[in-house]
Amino acid sequence: MTFSEFTTRFAAEEQCRDYLYQLRWPEGFVCPKCGESEGAWSVSSRLYTCKRCRYQASVIAGTIFQDTRKPLKEWFTAIWWVTTQKNGASAMGLQRVLGLKSYTTAWTWLQKIRKAMVYPSRSKLSGTVEVDECYVGGEEHGGKRGRGTSNKSVVVVGVELLEGKNQLGRVRMAVVPDVSGESLVKKFIKDNVEPGSTVITDGWSGFSSVGSSGYAHAIPKKFEVADPENPLPHVHMIASLLKRWLLGTHQGAVQDTHLQAYLDEYVFRFNRRKSADRGLLFYRLLECAMRVSPVTQDELLGHKKL
Repeated sequence: MTFSEFTTRFAAEEQCRDYLYQLRWPEGFVCPKCGESEGAWSVSSRLYTCKRCRYQASVIAGTIFQDTRKPLKEWFTAIWWVTTQKNGASAMGLQRVLGLKSYTTAWTWLQKIRKAMVYPSRSKLSGTVEVDECYVGGEEHGGKRGRGTSNKSVVVVGVELLEGKNQLGRVRMAVVPDVSGESLVKKFIKDNVEPGSTVITDGWSGFSSVGSSGYAHAIPKKFEVADPENPLPHVHMIASLLKRWLLGTHQGAVQDTHLQAYLDEYVFRFNRRKSADRGLLFYRLLECAMRVSPVTQDELLGHKKL
């Protein structure tokens, strides 16, 4: 769709709600409580009552749109705008596009949309995968560099290598607490790489259990790589692009507590970098938005309930 087609397709609130209904229940209503699929009574344009257990469900309940006070048309416009921004989306930009009075509202919406960028049942990386960690954070002066660096977040990056290592496939990124084997192997690699794959790492001790965890472990030797000083060029290139993106799009103003959300956005965009169909990206993001659990503004901001 072009933007003109988009505005025509979703000109009314009912059109947006009907579209979400088809995404959530493509084969017809299924009760979220009892699983009944024989249908439901339509109580209103927003509520459906299960014929078996009488449970009332809304099409947006249990999704990122739950409890929203804004029209779905605005949410659709926000998601369309996010998918059309080649270099990423900022809260200030979204605030201008929607004419929102509150920057916090725009930031919250973006965080919810970023949450929807991780498909709950996405497939793991497979084949040959290069893995290493990098450090994201402010500049340090006179401090320790490399592993053990303080005041920076540890981000593990995994990159699929395709066609004889000449092309990059998908990537995965995750914030981890440290560079131990527990974080690098048991958490990141097992969660993101298909068992039986070949995992390429450096010789850091934190990766020592890769081979005994169901993977083929490869450690490049200096004479086997084009640049002996950079034995993992692909993952290091991705890490460099990530840091440049954080500085360029977000001016480096990303708090540690929210870093994972920005990594999820970067991964979503990178893995779809070859897609020229904005309408398809819009559809995929909406599809994910209907399958992830809701999160409140207080939860995103870290406010605790009294």
